[in-house]
Amino acid sequence: MLTKETLHRAVETLRRGDLVALPTETVYGLGADAENELAVRHIFAVKGRPADHPLIVHLADAEALDAWARDVPPVARTLAAAFWPGPLSLVLRRTARATDAVTGGQDTVALRVPDHPLTLEVLHAFGGGVAAPSANRFGRISPTTAEHVREELDGDVDLVLDGGPCRVGLESTIVDLTGERPAVLRPGGVPLDALERVLGHPVEVRSKSAVRVSGTLASHYAPRAGVVLTEPMALESRVHAEQSQGHRVAVLSPTRPPGAVFWRELPAEPADAARVLYSRLREADAEGATLILVSLPRPEGLGLAVRDRLHRAAAPRPPLPSPPGRGKG
Repeated sequence: MLTKETLHRAVETLRRGDLVALPTETVYGLGADAENELAVRHIFAVKGRPADHPLIVHLADAEALDAWARDVPPVARTLAAAFWPGPLSLVLRRTARATDAVTGGQDTVALRVPDHPLTLEVLHAFGGGVAAPSANRFGRISPTTAEHVREELDGDVDLVLDGGPCRVGLESTIVDLTGERPAVLRPGGVPLDALERVLGHPVEVRSKSAVRVSGTLASHYAPRAGVVLTEPMALESRVHAEQSQGHRVAVLSPTRPPGAVFWRELPAEPADAARVLYSRLREADAEGATLILVSLPRPEGLGLAVRDRLHRAAAPRPPLPSPPGRGKG
C-alpha cells in the first residue's frame, strides 16, 4: 500500500504531464497521462520508440472500458470478467479519448486493467487512463524490478514506485477483438489454453496482423549480448563449440551443462521460467557475456510466451537508438 504522500505525488506527477514508473504483475511500465499528447510523446522520446508503435492504456477497472472503446462486443466483457485485473490486453475500436499519439494513428486501442495493488491505487486516484509501455529503452530487456528501471532510465523518469519483483515477469497477452473471431497477436501472461477454456473454442495465434500492437517487432526484448536458442539435447555440444571460438558464454537452462563457465537456472516449468527470464538475461549482460545460450522451454502454458520473447531476443537486430539527454531527476 502506498503512503498518502507517495500516492499524492504519483497522481500529481501524472497530472503535470510527467512520467511515473509503475509496477504491474507483468513488467514495470513507464506511465503517462494517456490523454495528454505531450506526456505520451515524452514516453516515446525517453524510450526511443517509433511513433507508429502503439501503447497500451491501463485502466482502473472494467467499468472504464466504454470510455475508451466503442462498439464493445460481448466477448470483450466476457474476457474482462474472467481476466481483469490481470495480464490481458484487449484491442478494440477506439473512442475519441484514445488519441493518435497512443494508438499510432490506428482506429484501435489496446486496453487492460493491471493486477498490482500499488498501480491500481494510482489509477483509481488519478481517475483516467495511463499509457504505460515497459520502462526501458526501446528494443531492450523489459524491467521486472524497480532497480532495473533506475539502472536504465535514471534521470529520465520523474518517479519510480517500487512494488517489488513482478509476479508474472512477461508482458500481457494481447487479443484482437476487432475481427470476426478473437485472435492472439502477442502471447503473454494469460496462456492460450486459459483463453480457450473461457471462450469455449480454439483461438488463433497470429504471427502477422494488420493491427499493430506493442512488442511484436521481429527484434525485441534484447540484451546487449547475442542470443542463441538451443534445444536441451544440443546444449552441451553448443557450449563447447562457442567457448572454443572465444566467446564469453552465458548459459540459461534448467541444469548446468558440463563445461559451462557462467550458468544461471532457467526453470523447466514455463511459469517459473517466465518469472525470471528478463532478470537472467540482465545478469548475463552484467557478467560481460558476449553470447547467451538459452535452452528453450516447452511450448505449453506460459512457455509459448517465453519462446516468443526468446525468438525476438535472438533475431537480427537493427541499431538501437542512443539514450536521450538526461532530464530532470
